[in-house]
Amino acid sequence: MKNKIFLITLFMMLYCLTINASSNDTYDLVFATQDFPPFSYQIGKYVAGPAADIIRGICSDINLTCMIYCKEWSDAQMDVKKGKAHAMFMIGRNKNRTSWLHFSHPIIRTEYGIFVRKSNALDYTMQIDIKGYNVGVYGPSNTSQSLLKIKKIIKDLRVDFSPDSSSCFKKLSTGELDAVYSNKAVGRSLINRYQMKNIRYAGRDKTLDYYIGFNQKFSSKALVDKFNASFEKMHKNGTIHEVLSMYGMEAANIQ
Repeated sequence: MKNKIFLITLFMMLYCLTINASSNDTYDLVFATQDFPPFSYQIGKYVAGPAADIIRGICSDINLTCMIYCKEWSDAQMDVKKGKAHAMFMIGRNKNRTSWLHFSHPIIRTEYGIFVRKSNALDYTMQIDIKGYNVGVYGPSNTSQSLLKIKKIIKDLRVDFSPDSSSCFKKLSTGELDAVYSNKAVGRSLINRYQMKNIRYAGRDKTLDYYIGFNQKFSSKALVDKFNASFEKMHKNGTIHEVLSMYGMEAANIQ
């Protein structure tokens, strides 16, 4: 019952406007994200999605005033680097980001994989399966870094970069690409949004977790630890699992 009350409260609190976060002194924490359905997306001026719900719940739990806003991903990341926002989400963990970000506990368990047209009978089980393919990917991004690691192994592989995931899938749908390397949930969301009925998921390449990253220069380790402690409590009592299950997503494991 307590969890149900929390979930109702979760969606009602902290109405966060999509505005420029240059004056973040009003807030304890400012979070930047991108239009990245189903993980984050806008409904009018409201930033919705599982991570935004969880962030609002944690901020309420530890009595922080928080704001969430959407921008183009390159601009959102730059805001965090310059201190206009304290944190960004959802992100994969890599060596470069670890050098300047404090990370939350892993929030969501997800996966990267290969999408092809339905006329292609590919059953993707090994990286060699896409030898000779022209593969689209959104980049530069953590996703494109993963595909470039495959290219180091599979030399006969062409990589086509696009500024957003939707462009990749549109190219695949029209036959300009042989495949797209993408987050599975993102790909399926785009297929539904644009009614690309000629595209299917061919198989998983890797499983990964998504995090919230806090700029080390502008977010104290003590505050991040407090944020993580609240998340851990909600993970243990099942609240995180309930929120994510509403979106058909899986909670990541935490140590």
